[in-house]
Order: sequence, then C-alpha cells, then structure tokens
Amino acid sequence: MGPRYVGRKVIQAIITIGFVLLLNFLLFRMMPGSPDRILYRNPRMTPATREAIVARWGLDKPLLPLDVSFDPPSLQVNPANQLFAYVGSTVQGDLGLSFAYRDRQVTEVIGARFWPTIILIGLAEVIAIFVGLTLGSAAGWRRGGKLDRVGNGLSLILYSMPYFVIGMPLIIIFAVELGWFPTSGMLSPGARFQSPVDQLLDFLHHLVLPLATVSLGLIGGYSILMRSSIIETRSEDYVTTARAKGLTDRSILRQHAFPNALLPTVTVIAINLGYVVAGAITAEIVFNWPGLGTLTVEALQARDYPVLQGIFLLISIAVIFANLVADLVYGRLDPRVRA
Repeated sequence: MGPRYVGRKVIQAIITIGFVLLLNFLLFRMMPGSPDRILYRNPRMTPATREAIVARWGLDKPLLPLDVSFDPPSLQVNPANQLFAYVGSTVQGDLGLSFAYRDRQVTEVIGARFWPTIILIGLAEVIAIFVGLTLGSAAGWRRGGKLDRVGNGLSLILYSMPYFVIGMPLIIIFAVELGWFPTSGMLSPGARFQSPVDQLLDFLHHLVLPLATVSLGLIGGYSILMRSSIIETRSEDYVTTARAKGLTDRSILRQHAFPNALLPTVTVIAINLGYVVAGAITAEIVFNWPGLGTLTVEALQARDYPVLQGIFLLISIAVIFANLVADLVYGRLDPRVRA
C-alpha cells in the first residue's frame, strides 16, 4: 500500500470533514425555534440582561459572512458572523458554551457523557463481532443444516428488531419479574460504596441488561453478512483445492475460507464502530444510561445548539475516521482496491 493511496484517502477524509463543518453549522440553525427562548423561562430576567447574554452567545451576529444589498445591488463579506466564529473556534478545539448546562464548556459536557457510551457500545461491539462472525461462519459453512436454519432465523429476527424492542422484554423479564438486575441507571442512586471494588460491581450489575441489548442488536447483522460471505467462498477454487489436499473442514474454514470471507465485513464493522454514538441513543433512553445518547435528547429538547453541534461533529468525525481506517485495512488485505 503506497503513500499515494494513503494520501488520497486522507485528503478525501479532510475534505469531507470540511463539508461536515458547514453542514453542522447550517443544520441546527434551520430547526424551528431559537436557542435564546430558554432565557424567557426566567420571568425575573430583564431585557438588558437578556440582550447581554445573547451577545455573549454570539446570536446577535449575522449567520453568514455575506451582506446582500439590493438598493444599490451589492455583495460584501462581513467577517463578524456566526459561521466564521464557529469554524475558527472549532478548529482551535473550542466548541463553545452550552446554553442549557449553565454555561459549561461543550467539551466538558460531552466529556462527562463520553466514557459511559464508549464502555457500553465498545464492549457490545466486541461481543457482537466475536459471536456474530463465529455464528455466521458456522451457519454458512453448514448451509441448509440445523445450525444454519436456527442461527440464520435468530439473526434475521435480531437484525430486524431495534434496540428498544430488544430491551423492553429484557427489563420485564430480568428486572421486573425476576429482580436480578436494576431497570435503569449506571449506579445505584444515593449508594455509598465502601471501596472501588464495590462501586465497580454495582456498575457491572447495571451494565448487564444494556450490554445484552446492544450486543443482541448487533449480532444479527454481523452473522447475516458473514454467512453470505462464507457461502460465496465455499465455491472458490482454493477451497476445492484444499479439500483435494485432504484438509479437514475445520482447517479449511479457519485457514482459507474465514480470512477471505472476512473482507466484506471490515467496512461494516468499521462504520459501526464509528457510528457508535448514534446507535446508542435508543438503548440509552430505554435504560436511562447517562451517555451521549441521552445527552443528545436533552440537548435537542433544550435547543442547545453548541452541544448538538458538538455531538454531531463527534459522530461525523468518528464515522469518517472509521471509514478511512476501513479503506486502509481493505487496501492492505486486498491489493485490487489499491489499483
């Protein structure tokens, strides 16, 4: 894989991020309503104070850098605008102040919710990749058998079910009826832990149901894709040659079929890893998990544009970076891609 191929992919990723910045700025300002409406919830706030806060947020500046006049016709660039301020501060790593979270930095607000989401979805991805690829390869290698019928049927069911449909039965059965696990939250409210080990055990106790929900939702897609790839690989000449050499089915599957069938799943796995935040929204809402998913809903309800922009930018860059990694890995595994 030469430097020209890598450089081309990196440049494409940078250009895509530039378009994402522009879209990120315009998208949330096209929404109905205005973020300064939260100021009107305080009946004691004077108009002068409200105007000062609006000026501090930069909402009194024009959105775009172009000033258009029709009498006489003219077009001028105004450097004092929200777009230039947003792009400049974002490049410097400053995502602004939150409107709804008492003027806290957006990076601070997102950072407080970042690791719960990464732990939940990251562990779910690891479990889903291992179980899904194993189940899909075994079902595809024994196409038409009992394992294939049962495994493919379960995979189709799980793949068609959103997270909240999977999570609600788990809550009813294992939390409400059996009482084995808590229904929501990341830690027991008001609990005082004697040691970090007790806190970790309580955290793991709360993690079981959300982790099972997200893992089951991801296993179906990986299993279906891997099964299809294995079925196509079975008819390849190198598999026939390996059988003629007297290799066992397990050796052929592990050493020949599985590595080649893994190629189509690389892109899907990478994109899913990048899309980790967006996929967490429904699961986190069902279990009230204090991650980026619930933060997105809270910021959306409060018209907190800076937080929404920060989350959207984080998701977009994660997907772009994951896609870049997938292109580089795919180019490494398959020389035809680099041509």
